[in-house]
Amino acid sequence: EFCGGTHVANTANIRLFKIISEAGVAAGVRRIEALTDKGVLKYYEELEKLVKEASEAAKTESVQLVRRIHTMNDEIKALSSENEKLKAELANNALGDVSDNVVEIKGVKFVATKVDNVDMNELRNLGDKIKNEIGSGVVLVVSAIGSDKVNMIAMATDDAVAKGAHAGNLIKAVASLVGGGGGGRPNMAQAGGKNPAGIPELLKKAPNVLEEQL
Repeated sequence: EFCGGTHVANTANIRLFKIISEAGVAAGVRRIEALTDKGVLKYYEELEKLVKEASEAAKTESVQLVRRIHTMNDEIKALSSENEKLKAELANNALGDVSDNVVEIKGVKFVATKVDNVDMNELRNLGDKIKNEIGSGVVLVVSAIGSDKVNMIAMATDDAVAKGAHAGNLIKAVASLVGGGGGGRPNMAQAGGKNPAGIPELLKKAPNVLEEQL
C-alpha cells in the first residue's frame, strides 16, 4: 500500500526513510513525498549546511539558533515600535502650529495642509489631532510619498456635516488633481494619487469645494 511502485520485500531494503511532504490531491487521495537511503543522508547534509549558514548569519552557535531568532524578533518589534513613534513625532513637527492654517468658510473652520512622507495610518492620526485641536470644522491633510505617490484624508465634525460639509465629496472633487481617486463618508474619507506636483492646486481648490457644500 505504501511501496510507491518499488515492491520491496520489507522496510529493511530501503534502509532510511524520511517523509518530506504530504498533501491532498483529490477527494480521498493523499500524495506523500519521501526520501530513502542515500537521499535521506543528502537531505540531512543540506539541512545541516542550512543551519550552519543561518547560525553564522545570526552570529550564534547552532544549538542557540532558535533562542537567537526569538531575541532578534523581539529586537525587531522594539525597533519597529520606536520607528513608528519617531515617524509620528516627525509628522507632528512638520505639521507645525495648526492655528496658522485655519480659515473660516461660512462659519465653518477649515484646515487644509500638506506633510511629507506620511503613510495613511499616520495621516489618520494627524487628521484626528487637527480635528481635536480646532474642535469643530473640516480637515484635509495631504502627504507626498516620494515623487510618485500621494495620500490624503478628509474629516468633518458632526456639526460641520450638519451644515452641509461632506468629506467624501470633498476628496472626490480634488483627488483628480493628483492623478487619483477616492471617497468616503460625510465625516471621513481618504484617497490616493500618483502626482505630488498637483498638491498645490489641490490645496487651492479645496476651500472652494467646501464653500459650495455649505
